[in-house]
Amino acid sequence: MTVEWRWQPYVELARLDQWLKNVAILPGVIVAVAFRPGLERAHAGRIALCILAACLLSSSNYVLNGILDTSTDRAHPVKRSRPLPAGRVRRGAAWSAWAALAAAGLPLAFAVNREVGWTAVVFWLMALVYNVPPLRTKDVPYADVIVESANNPLRLSLGWFTVIADRLPPISLLAAYWALGAFFLTVKRLAELRFLESRERPAAAYRRAFAHYGEEHLLAAAALHLVLCAFFTGVFVVRFKLELILILLPGALFLAYYLRLGLRPESPAQSPERVFRRPALAGYLVVCVLLFLILLHTDIPALYRWFNVEAASTRALWRLDP
Repeated sequence: MTVEWRWQPYVELARLDQWLKNVAILPGVIVAVAFRPGLERAHAGRIALCILAACLLSSSNYVLNGILDTSTDRAHPVKRSRPLPAGRVRRGAAWSAWAALAAAGLPLAFAVNREVGWTAVVFWLMALVYNVPPLRTKDVPYADVIVESANNPLRLSLGWFTVIADRLPPISLLAAYWALGAFFLTVKRLAELRFLESRERPAAAYRRAFAHYGEEHLLAAAALHLVLCAFFTGVFVVRFKLELILILLPGALFLAYYLRLGLRPESPAQSPERVFRRPALAGYLVVCVLLFLILLHTDIPALYRWFNVEAASTRALWRLDP
């Protein structure tokens, strides 16, 4: 088969469109600044360097995924057009790209600080656990979601450690972030399963775990992850910032709508980055983020009296005490 020696297939192999997922680093930065106010100009440079390192390592992980999934991607009606299954990239060159991206990303992460560097190492190693036999948790039912969703708290930790390097992020926040990622990923699996079944294709030919999944299993798993997310979010809110309780309803409405999208025929939830490009949904998400930022820096003493909770010792920009 003739292989094109053009740069476009290699850029496609690195999946630069997936860099959008690294915006998940920013909440770690935002919460860290709330815990330790006084973001300096030097932090901005470290944050940019951290995001760039995460993007390069993400591409390295996606290249590895593409190499090891070449045969199964050929069984997918859409992914068979990717560079490796379509024969537009040499396998040896793909391995070189995987190593080069990692070799570029890891030193950048350590240039931020040691904590960011080692978190980036774990982020990169998780792709080996997920993709490489004999572990290859990608093929293990439920473990595929559990392991891949670990990238969420790792991204949050990257953002946190750029600002606060001498302590860990709150465990409740990490757990809530993991559960949120697991929910999104489970809905993605559900959308993929429904799409493949609608094309009358054996879903297990594309992903072995699908041999053990049914729609009812994935819906139950999505509900479980939502409950876990709500529980750990509640722990974080009560322990650190009760004002954030006011964002729970808008957040729940967002997640309910996302699940509804996941149940649609040929759902856009198969590629979450496509979902967040919808103007209405993106606008609603921006409103939620702004509300989150405002509440994070606002004191509402009445809430603490109503819920009989002691306020954490964090400094706020605004105080609402009618």
